[in-house]
Amino acid sequence: MKNSVLKYGFYGLLTAVVLFLLALWLGKGLSYTTQEVLGYTTMVASLSFIFFGVKHYRDKVNNGSVSFGKALVIGLLISAFVGLGIGIGDYIYTTSINPDFMTEYMDYTLKGMEETLSPEEFAVKKAELEQQMEIMGRPIMLAVVMFATVFVIGLIISLISALILQRK
Repeated sequence: MKNSVLKYGFYGLLTAVVLFLLALWLGKGLSYTTQEVLGYTTMVASLSFIFFGVKHYRDKVNNGSVSFGKALVIGLLISAFVGLGIGIGDYIYTTSINPDFMTEYMDYTLKGMEETLSPEEFAVKKAELEQQMEIMGRPIMLAVVMFATVFVIGLIISLISALILQRK
């Protein structure tokens, strides 16, 4: 199990870092909505190694069988590697490639809110957003949030993979 997790976890981590940084760097001129879609696509592509890691373990290591629980554990461990890769990529992006990302994103969000909300609602939402940015605006916190996001998506993919690939 260890070798499968390390092998496919590393593949997922490497894919995550490369695709995430590539999407952020090359997509810098794109809208935030498009960048968000690219980000989630990168996460899912990187997390696809969960399926392949569980399948490899089942077929090549464990003589064609794997329990749901074992498959889930393998998937979650691979998810942790991928989450680490995305977290590292996000940290590099927000500290080196585009250190003004949070300010730019907040300005974009406030502009959209100002166009759609009444002045009273806007004032309340702006205060909430500023409070969130005060807490979340540091690169290390953004990296932790990205890790958690990837891990939750990885949990879902791990559950699906474990259901599909379990065989006794």
